[in-house]
Amino acid sequence: MDTSYGSMYFLSVLFLHHYNRKERKIMSKLRIGVIGCGGIANQKHFPAMKNNSDLCEITAFCDIIEERAVQGCKEYGTADAKVYTDYHDLLADPNVDVVHICTPNVSHSEITVAAFEAKKHVYCEKPMSHSAEDARKMVDAWKKSGMKFTIGYQNRFRPEVQNLHAACAAGDLGEIYYAKAMAVRRRAVPTWGVFPNKALQGGGPLIDIGTHALDITLWCMNNYDVDSVSGSVFYKLGHLPQATEGNLFGPWDPETYEVEDSAFGFIKMKNGATINLEASWAINLLESREASTTLAGTKAGAEIRSGMSFPKNELIYNRGRNGQLMEETISPSGEVAYFGGSAGDPGTVDCRQWLEAIINNTEPLVKPEEALVVTEILDTIYKAAEENHEIKF
Repeated sequence: MDTSYGSMYFLSVLFLHHYNRKERKIMSKLRIGVIGCGGIANQKHFPAMKNNSDLCEITAFCDIIEERAVQGCKEYGTADAKVYTDYHDLLADPNVDVVHICTPNVSHSEITVAAFEAKKHVYCEKPMSHSAEDARKMVDAWKKSGMKFTIGYQNRFRPEVQNLHAACAAGDLGEIYYAKAMAVRRRAVPTWGVFPNKALQGGGPLIDIGTHALDITLWCMNNYDVDSVSGSVFYKLGHLPQATEGNLFGPWDPETYEVEDSAFGFIKMKNGATINLEASWAINLLESREASTTLAGTKAGAEIRSGMSFPKNELIYNRGRNGQLMEETISPSGEVAYFGGSAGDPGTVDCRQWLEAIINNTEPLVKPEEALVVTEILDTIYKAAEENHEIKF
């Protein structure tokens, strides 16, 4: 099998970037407004846009905590960038073409719908929403607007995920009939922001990190036709003071912890394929996997291993060949002669293809319809667990 798909993708991004640099200088940059200037904006969005400064500039910052917006503006904004505490004022700003929504999950739908009504392109952080009902409102507003829309599933742009997706698209695995989507942490409960707040987040690890594992699994399978969903959601460790020992981010407060600590879903597709989804922030298991997937096909299988139990992300193909069982892995990438550039991290590449989609009037890689199915499945797992029965789509 040719295992160069991932490297070829990133090289093509680099080539287009350098080939088009002179052309882009004559174009006006996309003007971006960021709503929500907290952790994910600072960790992902601001640096990614800075790394793509030939295509965009940040002209507006909004946060209900004004100091956050001021700091973001000071570090990443244009000289005349505006600061807002009300997102409606940002959406009314004529100097904003594109909006990046980086707020708690329950506010995604309201802000996205308003942004489309204001005729802005929208990049919304994952998950699309905390509920399927609100996610559908976002899709409806997008279809009426004529604007561009995408969701923040940057894990699709990791080299090993690109490689696996290309192999699946080429039919190298055959018919994929079983999969595992894994986002399992032993003890890595986020202790900042609103993560433990069910009213603002809608859920815990299932909606926060399980969403990434499910997205890359469905995308590689290219199967979004869901038949039924069942699941179990556990609130076992979050309220136990002794369970906080060894947490990566320090002890959480058991008194204010409102969301699940682990959740598991069983998803059956209309063609009979099945997916096991595992998600946890805290569970007594040895192995930690995050944004990982395992696929079993009729021709071959594949497994992405990533997370705290692994020193590096791995992609391993398995099959029978020449009378024996074989395993194949990606070779380490070497440097390109006479070229000192870098493809950047997945967030940077994700941001670039999103901006390119707006400029060139093409589709972004993460399509709203696909992200909607992810939210519908997650929402249904919560409901199926609460009602203790399988739910038909």
